Parts: sequence; C-alpha cells; structure tokens
Amino acid sequence: MIVVAGEALIDLVPQGAGALAALTPALGGGPYNTAVALGRLGSPTAFCSRVSRDAFGEALLDRLRETGVVVSSVQRGDEPTTLAAATVAADGSAVYSFYVEGTADRLFTVPAALPADTRAVSFGTCSLVLEPGATEYEELMRTAHARGVFTALDPNIRPGLIPDPDAYRARFLNWLPSVSLLKLSEEDARWLGGTPSRWLAAGPAAVVVTRGGDGLTVFTREGGECSVPGERVEVVDTIGAGDTVNAALLHGLAARGALSGQGAAALGADGWRELLGFAARAAAITCSRAGAEPPYAHELDGWAPFEV
Repeated sequence: MIVVAGEALIDLVPQGAGALAALTPALGGGPYNTAVALGRLGSPTAFCSRVSRDAFGEALLDRLRETGVVVSSVQRGDEPTTLAAATVAADGSAVYSFYVEGTADRLFTVPAALPADTRAVSFGTCSLVLEPGATEYEELMRTAHARGVFTALDPNIRPGLIPDPDAYRARFLNWLPSVSLLKLSEEDARWLGGTPSRWLAAGPAAVVVTRGGDGLTVFTREGGECSVPGERVEVVDTIGAGDTVNAALLHGLAARGALSGQGAAALGADGWRELLGFAARAAAITCSRAGAEPPYAHELDGWAPFEV
C-alpha cells in the first residue's frame, strides 16, 4: 500500500485565455492527483487527508473510490472545500490563486495509525504550508520515516501561500532527514535556493528534478546522475503533470522492490533511466488533456515494464 497524505481541493480551470475566462470546477490538489494517478496505474493506494462534507468533498471521495483508492484514513469536516483558481499561460503552464481560509483540509490531525501494509507515504504541496495541518503532516512524515517507511516529498512551491519564505526554506531543510525521495521542479529548486548535492547530504537517497518539456534528471546519494528527455506532445495545460511524475516514480519503485532508501539509491543508471522515461511519458499524457487527468496503465502499454 502506498499512502498519499495531503490536500484534496477543487481546481477552477479556465476554459479559454485571459483572466476573465470561464472557470470549470475540476477535482484536484497535488496529493489528491498523485493518489488518483497511482490508482489508475494499478498501485494499491490509500489517501490520508481531511475532506469537507460539502458537495465538492463528496465528489472528491467518489472519484478516489472509483479509481480504487482506499479512503478509510480520510477525516471529514463541515468546513468548505479549498478552491484553487488557475490561470493558464500561452505555453500551458498554470498559475494559481488559492481560497483557503477556514477550509476543511487544513484542520487535518495525525491519524492513530496508517494502514497495516503501508510501504510508502507521499507528502507535498499546500498541506505542508497551511497551519495547523502543516505541523500535523510534518509529524506524520517524521513518525513514518522513523518506523522505516519510505517517504516521498514534492514541495510543489506555491509562493502566494508562503508568508515567510525564509522560514519555509529552513523548515524544508529540516524535513530532509525524514525524506527518502525528493522530487521537485526546476522552478521549485530555484525558489528554494539549494542544490541536489546539498539536499542529498541532508538525508534523501535520491533527488529527481523535473525540467518541464526538457525531461527529468535524478541524482543519487552515491553520486550517480541520469537524465531523460521529455516526451513531445501538444500541450493543453500542465495541471497535474508533476503529480503524475510522483505517482509514476512510486509505482515503478514499488514494482522493483525499491521502496527503501537503500533500494532507491542502488537502482542503477539503467533502472533509473527506464523509470524516468516511464514518468516522462505518463506526464506527457497528462499534459495532452485539460485539467489533472493522469493516464491509466493501458495508456502506457510499451512504456510500463512494471507489474505490482
């Protein structure tokens, strides 16, 4: 079981160009998208979050169930669902405005236990920024790692949600000793101001940096480095692309029995090249359609030599 911990929200996706384009609600949130992508790829997956009892919250849970994601660890609340309004640029990249005050997901508390067969827990995005939930997710990360569970982190920086950037950067560095796999974009890396070598020295076994259409690069604790190019597609938007990469990496590591710090570090250049190529193809499919719509396993035939 791979557990994904973090927010579920509603993306308001523009149906055209410009700030006043009509907005259509779509199910989203970085961790939520990762859970859906894992379910579609066929990995046993559970979602750990706090979700509103409003109509949006019900729709979010319905999709998880339809995808085969276990929702028994989801907490519920009467507060409204978080909204994220996206503006899509000419190149398909998305910028978000968030409506988060008094919403359900930020009131998450550490669960008494994770599913008994948990092999990995994935964290990231708004859930590690918005208090009081951020402290609770951080505690869950530290506890899981201390118990030998593989932990993955995608900070997925949203600058508009971070009132004190320097404090967040310091907090990020304090997470790294409890992180097995760090995945982040080039934009995230520039904002954080660090380097893969510095982050690896702090704890992770591997760091994966995404470079949009230019592909992905992995750096390992042993000094290995491997890159693959991006897959060329007609980009509709990039919503959910990084989350799809998260899911593809976790899915592939699980299939190889490498959901451990030692296993990830020892994957080797050929193994990482195959895994990164798989992740790049999965993300390209997501970019080829509107909103966060990650691929199903059958859409990756010929690119997915993994069976879980």
